[in-house]
Amino acid sequence: MARVDIRLGGSGGQGTITAAAILGYAAVFAGKKAVQTKSYGPEARGGAARGEVVISDEDINYVKVLKSDVLVALTQEACDKFIGDAKEGSVVIVDSMLVKDLPKGNFKVYALPIIKTAAEDIGKSMVANIVTLGVVNQITNLLDVDKLEKGVLSKVPKGTEELNKKALYAGMELAKKNM
Repeated sequence: MARVDIRLGGSGGQGTITAAAILGYAAVFAGKKAVQTKSYGPEARGGAARGEVVISDEDINYVKVLKSDVLVALTQEACDKFIGDAKEGSVVIVDSMLVKDLPKGNFKVYALPIIKTAAEDIGKSMVANIVTLGVVNQITNLLDVDKLEKGVLSKVPKGTEELNKKALYAGMELAKKNM
């Protein structure tokens, strides 16, 4: 695997930073090298937030994402802010409820009801970040599902494992239906 740069953007409280960390752990479980970075806006909840993860088979010499191979935007603000850094031919995944102005460019856009799926199918909007991981992995085939599941289960609060596992698989199913 060549280096894959992934940026997950949204607002504070949506779990994009946690999702990036989980994806990094899952990559390590899969025998890859990974590094995760994060950035918050000046506000805590509700402000801009992004989690980034670089995954590679080789040593990672530069840890920041400059141009993303995969961009996830859970808000319009995140989409507008980060779309300029999406590589040509990259994958762009947006939440169809919150991102109405779809980006245009030489990339593949998937507009999916990620937050709605978490709220309605799982019953908890707070697991939208885990639904997102299922979507990302299904579309990109980045990691073996068992390694991603192990990453999720290793980082979620005790007692929420089944809820989060259900969210992960709901995300994969959502992507399958919309590919």
